[in-house]
Amino acid sequence: MFAKILHRPVLAIVISILIVLLGLLSISARPISQFPEIAPPQVQITVAYPGASADVLVQSTLIPLERAINGVPGMRYMISDATSAGEATIQVIFDLGTDPNQAIINVKTRIDQVMSQLPKLVQLEGVILMRVQPSMLMYVNVYSTAEDADEKFLFNFANVNVLPEIMRVTGIGQARILGSRQYAMRIWLNPDRMRAYSVSAQDVQDAISEQSVIGTPGRVGQATGKTAQSLEYVLVYEGRFNKPEQYEDIIIRATPDGHVLHLKDVAKVELGSEFFNIYSNLDGHPSAAIVLKQTLGSNAQEVIANVKAKLDEIKASSFPPGMDYAVSYDVSRFVDASIEQVVHTLAEAFVLVALVVFVFLGDWRSTLIPTLAVPVSLIGAFIFMGLMDISINLITLFALVLAIGIVVDDAIVVVEAVHAKMEATHLPTYEAMKEVLNEISGAIIAITLVMTSVFVPVAFMPGPVGVFYRQFSVTMASSIVLSGFVALTLTPVLSVLILKPVHGPRNSRNPITLFINGFNRVFNRVTSVYVRLMRAILGRFYVTIAVLGLFVYGIVAVNRVLPSGFVPNEDQGIIYAIIQTPPGTTIERTNAVARTLQDIARELDEVASVSSLAGYEILTEGRASNAGTCLINLKDWSERDKSVNEVIAELEEKAKDIGAIIEFFEPPAVPGYGAAGGVSFRMLEKTGSTDYYEFDRINQKFMEALRERPELTGLFTFYAANYPQYELIIDNQKAMQKGVSIGKAMENLDLMIGSSFETGFIRFGFFYRAYVQAAPEFRALPSDVLKMYVKNEAGEMVPYSSFMTLKKRQGPNEITRYNMYNSSAIRGNNAPGYTTGDAVLAIKEVAAEVLPRGYDIAWEGLSYDEARRGNEAVYIFGIVLVFVYLVLAAQYESFILPLAVITSLPAGAFGSFLFLQMMGLANDIYAQVGLVMLVGLLGKNAVLIVEFAVQSRREGATVFEAAIAGATARFRAILMTSFAFVAGLYPLVVAKGAGAVGNNTIGSSALGGMVMGTVFGVILIPGLYFIFAHLARFEEFLRIGSRARPMPLSEEMAPFSGTSPHTGPEAAPQTEMVAVTHSPDAGEAPAATPPATTSEMIALRNELRAEEESRE
Repeated sequence: MFAKILHRPVLAIVISILIVLLGLLSISARPISQFPEIAPPQVQITVAYPGASADVLVQSTLIPLERAINGVPGMRYMISDATSAGEATIQVIFDLGTDPNQAIINVKTRIDQVMSQLPKLVQLEGVILMRVQPSMLMYVNVYSTAEDADEKFLFNFANVNVLPEIMRVTGIGQARILGSRQYAMRIWLNPDRMRAYSVSAQDVQDAISEQSVIGTPGRVGQATGKTAQSLEYVLVYEGRFNKPEQYEDIIIRATPDGHVLHLKDVAKVELGSEFFNIYSNLDGHPSAAIVLKQTLGSNAQEVIANVKAKLDEIKASSFPPGMDYAVSYDVSRFVDASIEQVVHTLAEAFVLVALVVFVFLGDWRSTLIPTLAVPVSLIGAFIFMGLMDISINLITLFALVLAIGIVVDDAIVVVEAVHAKMEATHLPTYEAMKEVLNEISGAIIAITLVMTSVFVPVAFMPGPVGVFYRQFSVTMASSIVLSGFVALTLTPVLSVLILKPVHGPRNSRNPITLFINGFNRVFNRVTSVYVRLMRAILGRFYVTIAVLGLFVYGIVAVNRVLPSGFVPNEDQGIIYAIIQTPPGTTIERTNAVARTLQDIARELDEVASVSSLAGYEILTEGRASNAGTCLINLKDWSERDKSVNEVIAELEEKAKDIGAIIEFFEPPAVPGYGAAGGVSFRMLEKTGSTDYYEFDRINQKFMEALRERPELTGLFTFYAANYPQYELIIDNQKAMQKGVSIGKAMENLDLMIGSSFETGFIRFGFFYRAYVQAAPEFRALPSDVLKMYVKNEAGEMVPYSSFMTLKKRQGPNEITRYNMYNSSAIRGNNAPGYTTGDAVLAIKEVAAEVLPRGYDIAWEGLSYDEARRGNEAVYIFGIVLVFVYLVLAAQYESFILPLAVITSLPAGAFGSFLFLQMMGLANDIYAQVGLVMLVGLLGKNAVLIVEFAVQSRREGATVFEAAIAGATARFRAILMTSFAFVAGLYPLVVAKGAGAVGNNTIGSSALGGMVMGTVFGVILIPGLYFIFAHLARFEEFLRIGSRARPMPLSEEMAPFSGTSPHTGPEAAPQTEMVAVTHSPDAGEAPAATPPATTSEMIALRNELRAEEESRE
């Protein structure tokens, strides 16, 4: 059937061109990302309660919201965070696969049920829901080198001119400037003057609310249908005040005798900032720090490119002199570098595979045909990726790199078969190819099905790991299927067009021919040694069993010491430095520490820029005056010699005496899984107690035990119950005696100390708030609270000191919760030489030993999935083996013979684990992907030998001779394809720079397994066939209707195989024999003489080879 394609060469070429064109179109349409979308959907709820402490926020706001949200469909876990800055967030993380749009609707419905239970001020500030990725997409600094620029100006310039434009970029889920320095009308009250004039803070608020109003008086002269008017007038009012002088003229009190008390008499009014809660700068210049997050499912690469284009546009049109922007962090930088590295590796692997094929095939024409066929299969795979909505990411690109060594096999099968046919029959190229297609098409289909079957079961695995395997398996399987199609269409046509009939030895004496001939002579000697070795040990089956047992033992032994993990941490070119100064430290002192760390980091040659923040920490996105963050941006990988871990070690040494706790983290290994890499977990208190001091004591004890474990480093928590506080103690009896309402007394303090707003105004096209608060000099010390006054029921000013006292105490400045339990958020890193899997196991062991009853641990981010992973490598390996075994059993019509293939694989698995251990790498997702692929390749090698041995056995050979024949005939073919694959893996093993760990892991896993599995497989497989072929007689009960053995699927079209003076066979079930359906009985006339058998072809080729060597 497939031979008809030789009559339509243009059709074959056009089909391949169309595949390439469609693949190229699919490439341009595919999104580019670092990894597949495995981060679970997340809904974030943000609330604000100005002036409230962390405990008040928890009791008044978080608990009602958490109880309402708890158990929302698809919820995985829920974490919340409240700070004494009056802000709180709740993050609801859902299971992978949950519809994010439905998730946010469900959460919103739950929240609406309890909105009326929240404090009025919280309702006024608003409960904000967002569906975003939890990790940063970009971190942009808008900075200025002008001397008169300050952070307030930069913040508001960016807020007015930059942020609105960026938020309209498709894919931006959240864009915000860190801090609250937007313009606000600050009304600084003077308590002394207020007492002299007997004015309370509420009086000021009432006056502002009554006089700064929006007026809507309507129109005069409006038609009424009764009296016609000549003109109609619209009545307007100036509206809310938006300038300081307008607020200063607000009248607080006026008397009939003409005395007027203005706001400016008791307060100072200025257009200032809402709060001074964050200091931000870039390399010593003041800046506005903008954090961007993407919407779930958007293309990060495209979004970042659009944001940068928009920033360039704004810079050209709006930025004043001295102002500029700098992208301190964006995920595309690492993705671009990693993908560029893999693409280079792809090109290197392609060249190396071509060289190996050239050495074995012996001429450039034969090499050119597989070289042309491979790109069709690789580029065509993008068509299937588009149909399955798979992005271009590191996993799919790795699959393409590994596919090079696999898809080249089918093309080699055809080229080598036509060489063998021409040399054995002296037919012209066209006639030889016509016969070859009739003979090997079944074999091509069979080997394609076997190879594809390896990747089918892993595509159905659930969870985040399943997403990885699904995209890898679809990419690999589509490449393999296309390679089989191309081998039966394009490759035969190219062979007829390019190959020349070559019969007999070559007379050319050029260096390349001499090298090829020399290589063939050496290889023939190696083959003869191999055959003598096999003849010596094959009959001693216990040797095979012993060697196999050693490999199985080796797998178990190495696996015990081989570290495990999920996704390895890569050098992403950025470091997060988390700063924690002593509790109670002011933001100014924290800023000084951050600037010092900034100066230390800028001295390193590997550092490109440093952005510092005081009052904000990036891990939990919480605000505190004693918290700070430095984002240390490293130079490009090609411009530095030190890795990120070496830079961190140097920074730790230089910053150890800085006067604060400094811990360094890297970004998360998988975008969307938390804010930083390493391990992330919580210590939970499940007793229902609110004794924060006891919780802090247990937390510190737990942290001390964790620091003793060698697997962990950089342990860090912001939880502390020793933040300085003062408790207000009111004597209710004295307050009542003085006519003071306790409620009004607290409301007055809310205004004077905590600040509040009742109104706002529009300016520069934006809404700003007007805040009323005591001037800073009147609330600098705790004792200043007692010096303030409150108006009683008689209108008299009563000092707080007459009915209230202060009690010094300590408490938490930040409270974190996990699934409605109080918790402490703990971060850490795996120590050098250990993986995150080791760190997770160590944490579990310490928790079981140290934590008392009622306390537990819980995981978040990437650690959540990693802690729940079992020994997936074993399960995946087992599932793939079972699937391949069943396919081979169906092909061979035997349940015993496939065991010869399956039991040969432990050698490769041992080599994979051993090489990983020698390279200091972990058994993570990359290694397991390589292991799955090894099953297919090593299984194919075993199929080549077993299939040939089965055919020799049917020709009348003994089991021993059949095993020797299979090993001899397939020796060259196995080594050729295996070395071609190993050559393609080498660039991965030695890769440096971005994504080096992933490259090294997948390359080492596959290369180590391929080398070990090939070298020992060619010895083990004949021995295993020898054993199981003898056991196969126990399957006689499966033979229905005839005592003769049925044909395998691959024999239906009588495939051909042989070896040439410079080539060897390369096809799984590939033979040249007529199918035998029964044995002739005695007296029966022998059948017609069949065409030359495989054994006869081999003998003929060996004679030609000997003749050629004698002539040389």
